[in-house]
Amino acid sequence: MNKEFLYTEIANGIASQIRNGILKAGDKLPSVRKLCLDHQISMNTAKRVFLELESQSLVDSKPQSGYFVSKILSVKLPLPEVSKPSLIANNDEPDELINKIYENIGKKDLTIFSIGIPSGDLLPVAKLKKEIINATRVLKEGGTEYEELQGNVKLRRIIAVRSLQWGGNFHENDLVTTNGGMNALSFCLMALGKPGDTIAIESPCYPGILQLANGLGLKVLELPTHPTTGIEIEALKKVIPKIDLCLLIPNYNAPLGSCMPDENKKEVVRLLSENGIPLIEDDVYGDLYFRPNRPKCCKSFDKEGNVLYCSSISKTLAPGYRVGWIAPGKYKDKILKLKLLHSTSSISIVNEAVANFLKSGKYEKHLQQMRKTLHNNYQNYVQTIAESFPDGTRTSRPQGGLSLWVEFDKSIKTTELYDLAIRENISIAPGRMFTLQNQFENCMRLCIGLPWSEETQLKLRQVGSLSKRV
Repeated sequence: MNKEFLYTEIANGIASQIRNGILKAGDKLPSVRKLCLDHQISMNTAKRVFLELESQSLVDSKPQSGYFVSKILSVKLPLPEVSKPSLIANNDEPDELINKIYENIGKKDLTIFSIGIPSGDLLPVAKLKKEIINATRVLKEGGTEYEELQGNVKLRRIIAVRSLQWGGNFHENDLVTTNGGMNALSFCLMALGKPGDTIAIESPCYPGILQLANGLGLKVLELPTHPTTGIEIEALKKVIPKIDLCLLIPNYNAPLGSCMPDENKKEVVRLLSENGIPLIEDDVYGDLYFRPNRPKCCKSFDKEGNVLYCSSISKTLAPGYRVGWIAPGKYKDKILKLKLLHSTSSISIVNEAVANFLKSGKYEKHLQQMRKTLHNNYQNYVQTIAESFPDGTRTSRPQGGLSLWVEFDKSIKTTELYDLAIRENISIAPGRMFTLQNQFENCMRLCIGLPWSEETQLKLRQVGSLSKRV
């Protein structure tokens, strides 16, 4: 039997059992291995069965536990529409709106759904403090000296080892440390682009990337993006002659939470490499997966050194520590020159502390708990939205990360909703922040990185109530 037909047939059979109530919400499904034995299929085919069921929101994966019938099956919230930006470069930056939202960082009297970072309550703060103290004792001169230009060797070594999880196969010498993820992206854009060049990105896209590209004089071309699978490959093919570089967040894009399938990542890498267009890959959310395994990266398929892989601990461990890194491939010399010019050295004590934390195994234990918490938060958010928000509301179905994208009826303007919510000490992120075009006025991004509590649920319900008044 044709493999394409086989995995679809098996998925349809399980889907029918779920929809008919034979399998109920919360029921555990057979493991990938058991599905292989029961149907005499390969591991890859079995995984495709579960991917198909996940795409229909019929099942959820729990790290270390397996697949379960979705608890939000009764929630009939459709997916947001595929974005349809103009394929003409634009730079209509919503500066005032972005500044207004980011002024809320650190305000203790607000419930901040608007900023995509994990709450400190989800982070191992006490353990990190100990590592900082230990680093001052171990480092020469207490960490007051400069590091070597490429960065802390121990940190680069452990990052290289961890890259084996997704096919990175880095050597410590492939990596350059930076002062956070945005610093990594900044170096890449400065190394590869010049004013007037055109960069292709997802739409919607993280505001910091839009501001950075604009600030460097780049023309931004936004690509149609599916809320589950990321950029539309055919759209990318059409604009290849127009673009000079590309920047993507393939794993759990902010704000959609989408994850590009491996075949799409492979095709994007091939397409850009053949046309001599560098790809900057932002993978800051890659460790926050809800499925049993970490997704591969575009860098996994890079044979030419054309992908500049960027990541950090800002979304997983310590936003304020500003620890990031680049695997710049064939552009390494350009990145090192920029680092020497702009920062000379990363922060010695912090990089040593983070290296020791990662090496100790504490990071993996922390991530396991954090992934579980974020997945539960996502389910709680969607359930509350279904109960409290206006009819016709749509939500994304993130497979990982910190973002949930909400799409209202066209009549609801989320900039107006923000103004109402902030009076109730609630901050949301209006959709217009995530584009340089006049779109997403009826959308918003919610961060799922807050501890779930009665208070969090109450505030989310308030947002729903306020949205009915806009």
